[in-house]
Amino acid sequence: MDTAQQIAFLGVGRMGAPMARHLLARGHGLMVWNRTPEKARRLAEAGATVAATPAEAVRDADLVITMLADPAALWAVAESVLPALRPGVHWIDTSTVGPEPVRELAGRLPEGVTLTDAPVMGSVDRAATGELWVLAGGDPLPGPVRRVLDALGEVTVCGPAGSGAALKLVLINTAVGGVALVAEALRLGGALGLPEDLVRAQLARGPLAGAVARAYADASHFPVALAAKDVALATARAPLPILESVHAALTSRPELAGRDLSALRP
Repeated sequence: MDTAQQIAFLGVGRMGAPMARHLLARGHGLMVWNRTPEKARRLAEAGATVAATPAEAVRDADLVITMLADPAALWAVAESVLPALRPGVHWIDTSTVGPEPVRELAGRLPEGVTLTDAPVMGSVDRAATGELWVLAGGDPLPGPVRRVLDALGEVTVCGPAGSGAALKLVLINTAVGGVALVAEALRLGGALGLPEDLVRAQLARGPLAGAVARAYADASHFPVALAAKDVALATARAPLPILESVHAALTSRPELAGRDLSALRP
């Protein structure tokens, strides 16, 4: 991989930080920025340069990677970044924002700048080891983009711009909905007097096996608040009564907002 490329990484929170560390470990030069500066400064010890603003971070970049919480955060960063982008820069957005913001952002790029939507499946553990599942919108992918995405994990090219963001909504809502269903099954089992270990083991033998594993994961961190945001992005697009109920469950206990999705378990 061409480690001579200068990368600006904007958004080094729970997911962005391990992704950035992994790229640093592979020899890339990184200029990092985060809305909470302390999170960016932690990467300085690993060799990153910390920028005071998004515009400063991208000014000399060959590649820009964003990992931001939601569409509002992406637009806030874009307002600062767009005037500072040079022709030839490739922007990779790994945020989960849905296809519309991606397509709108692509339409606002300066001439000579490309955008690839590449949201990821997998949590902090897989981000740290370069084992994410990358859903890339944009076919064909520019060579420098493909090489960096390959470093982050397994790449699935989904089609034209926005298709990666669209598929991410489908997959993440399947995962969140599955965990919510497992949580309800455990509550039902408890109400019927069944031991949790028995219910868990039998659920894990059926089609919900992956959701059961995620419901008990202890090396992941996908905050309930972000899961609720992802479900809201989906329910805004189509009538999805089951996911609307999942969203209600995710938002009914504010004390869980910052905890991992596995906190839905009783």
